Amino acid sequence: MSATASTNQQVEHTPMMQQYLRIKAEHPQELVFYRMGDFYELFYDDAKRASELLDVTLTARGKSGGQPIPMAGIPYHAAEGYLARLIRAGVSVAIAEQIGDPATSKGPVERKVVRIVTPGTVTDEALLNERRDNLLVATVMVGGKFGLALLDVGTGHFAIQEVDTLEALAEQVQRYSPTELLVSEDLILPPEIDRRAGLRRRAPWEFDLESALRVLNRQFGTMDLEAFGCSHMHAALCAAGCLLQYARDTQRTELPHIRTLRTERSEDSVALDPASRRNLEIDTNLNGGDDNTLLSVFDACKTAMGSRLLRRWLNNPLRNLHTLEQRQQAITALIADYRFELLRDALKPIGDMERILGRLALRSARPRDLSRLGMSLAQFPELQRQLSETDATLLGQLSREMGDWPETVELLERALVENPPVVIREGGVIAEGFDDELDELRGISENAGDYLVQMEVREKERTGIPTLKVGYNRVHGYYIEISRGQSDKAPADYIRRQTLKNAERFITPELKEFEDKALSAKSRALAREKFLYEELITTLNERLAELQNAAAAVSQLDVLANMAERADQLRLTRPELSNQPGIHVEGGRHPVVEQVLDVPFVANDIDLHESRRMLVITGPNMGGKSTYMRQTALIALLAHCGSFVPADSARIGLLDRIFTRIGSADDLAGGRSTFMVEMTETANILRNASEHSLILMDEIGRGTSTYDGLSLAWACAHFLADKVRAFTLFATHYFELTELPAQCPEATNIHLNATEHGDSIVFLHRIQEGPASKSYGLQVAKLAGIPQEVLEEAKARLAALEAGHTTRDSGPGPKPVSPPVVEPAPAPKPIPVAQPKATAPAQVDLFGSAPHPAVEALEALDPDDLTPRQALEQLYALRKLL
Repeated sequence: MSATASTNQQVEHTPMMQQYLRIKAEHPQELVFYRMGDFYELFYDDAKRASELLDVTLTARGKSGGQPIPMAGIPYHAAEGYLARLIRAGVSVAIAEQIGDPATSKGPVERKVVRIVTPGTVTDEALLNERRDNLLVATVMVGGKFGLALLDVGTGHFAIQEVDTLEALAEQVQRYSPTELLVSEDLILPPEIDRRAGLRRRAPWEFDLESALRVLNRQFGTMDLEAFGCSHMHAALCAAGCLLQYARDTQRTELPHIRTLRTERSEDSVALDPASRRNLEIDTNLNGGDDNTLLSVFDACKTAMGSRLLRRWLNNPLRNLHTLEQRQQAITALIADYRFELLRDALKPIGDMERILGRLALRSARPRDLSRLGMSLAQFPELQRQLSETDATLLGQLSREMGDWPETVELLERALVENPPVVIREGGVIAEGFDDELDELRGISENAGDYLVQMEVREKERTGIPTLKVGYNRVHGYYIEISRGQSDKAPADYIRRQTLKNAERFITPELKEFEDKALSAKSRALAREKFLYEELITTLNERLAELQNAAAAVSQLDVLANMAERADQLRLTRPELSNQPGIHVEGGRHPVVEQVLDVPFVANDIDLHESRRMLVITGPNMGGKSTYMRQTALIALLAHCGSFVPADSARIGLLDRIFTRIGSADDLAGGRSTFMVEMTETANILRNASEHSLILMDEIGRGTSTYDGLSLAWACAHFLADKVRAFTLFATHYFELTELPAQCPEATNIHLNATEHGDSIVFLHRIQEGPASKSYGLQVAKLAGIPQEVLEEAKARLAALEAGHTTRDSGPGPKPVSPPVVEPAPAPKPIPVAQPKATAPAQVDLFGSAPHPAVEALEALDPDDLTPRQALEQLYALRKLL
């Protein structure tokens, strides 16, 4: 029975199940963790689903409504581990806790949902990847624009952006890589977004502008959003309002750490479409893993928040020359005298301050969070001492933003024990000497026996009764016992509590006060400790904004020190950045391939400028064309992050976009073939690139027939060189394209060379001017393990094709099949192309100056003057000419 169906029969359910079903009705999409004693219980469909996802036993709890109730439970103390598994599976959980007092409750103890844990709003340390942002993103279309808002609930990072096209929207979603994506139900999305894990469709009214403004102004305590410079960005504000309200609904509390709204503009950064991010393997390799990526080579940060910031920098290269030069200056200063080494030593003990402060603001910080915060702040003086010895503007600014925290460090050191427990639940967090009342309560609880012995000695002396005893029993509590014969000597302040056969038992105001304290000392000590802990969190929250600024400064300092260390270890050089277009690199290297090779990497130069905008790259497979192209893009990307680059020297003009069309992949789920994916990506480049873009194009047209592919490759290359005029690396095996420079003076031929030894081949991986002389396809096939019999037939076929005819083999074995005849469709005359200066393999000359005889005969025909029979005869004649 489902919970929904059960709701209609609540009169048949027990009071407890009626309470559960009311809660479940409010949270139909989430698994409901229903607290019962030391367990979270799940019922009905939730129990069945949890049993599958978490591998817990599915049982039944009697009957309700006449039906057995499926039930599964997880221990309260082990809930984090189970939550982590559910979050990784993209499942949200509503946690319903007991808020009533079992002692005074009539019927079921009152429960309510105190928190909703979703993949995009989780803040618990155990549920997060410490070195990856956990982003919640919302998007909506308003007034022809797509609004985007992103929020990291764990750190308070909140930003908005607007884009004009679905392609740009896909670019930004790919850049943010959100764990959870909120989308208006009426928005039609491209397949790559619509199929994302964590997609949540929301009602259109949740993106209402008036509601959004109300929510945002309330969050920031403002009358309007003019101060944030975004009041005109209606689409983005609608997304931000939905996002913020969703975060509030899940956390069930205020979000004081979300203090500002940052506006991002697409023109401030170098745009990378999803295909380019995938091909460049910035932080995810082509198999979806983390190995052998640019981030894996460049991330040696000492703090988790530094690693997250570095990932953001690499995924969002900037176009602001001033910002980039400030970063370069800081890295240069840290490399001097190896200052980065001491700085990184001081950074190592610093915890994840950003996320600690997020939990502090949400009042969910744990004792060890506060302990790590104190240890982190204690490192600031040493960091600032190191920074004081540099004159880099950015480093000085970061030092000031870190601030001074001696009082906070002293407070945390006094307040917390040296190694606090994970949670406050059992106490033992607040240090001795911090609070007199807590020390007294602990003393009473821990030293009650000693107190009674001391009191007995004192009372014997005071009363002169040597047989007086101070004792305790569970029924009557603490007492002073005097034998009946001496009871008349009891002082006036003794109050009779109990009469026995041979003795009288008394209590005094002092003993009564001690009794009240002792009997409840442990529970009162725990309550006092929790009160002091909450007070400590409140005190820290009073300086939350300054602490967040300090954490941001430390994370940026960590990235800069990391870049200095990488520059030293990886032999990187400072690139010259310029507003003048062009890319000039001497001795450039691929930063990732270089690290995995067992042999020295062959460095290469590249020179692109106003009169040399396209390089047509030919050469053998495995010769290094893709590596050469990718390293050029990665060098440009690193330069736009402010990093040093793997080269002997580099001069980089600011780019607006980086496009890559490399490799083959299909999209079966989206119903697109490999060639369709290739053409879609190519179309995006042709339509969106500008003269300030860098384009990598590899093997365009290989997914279709020879003539179609060659025609498309020529047309695309010609369009890019003549119309777009972007800086383009165009790798191809169509040697006919080496004639393109004869028509487009800004295009140049280069090739990667190789040398043959008999039937073997050695790749030299060295770039040279001019076109390649041959493809070496058969040699590469041999290296791949193609059977010798196949290679021999391929050699024969190649010789026949190069001789301009097909081989006719009447011998035994498979017969070669002639290539299918391609009937030329009516088309404009081929573009006359000058002959290449270098010798190229003999291939069908589609773009030569002499038209094919069949084409000439076809042009001479007038179809209107032909009878059907004559037309058929002409068709046979044309076939013979082909």
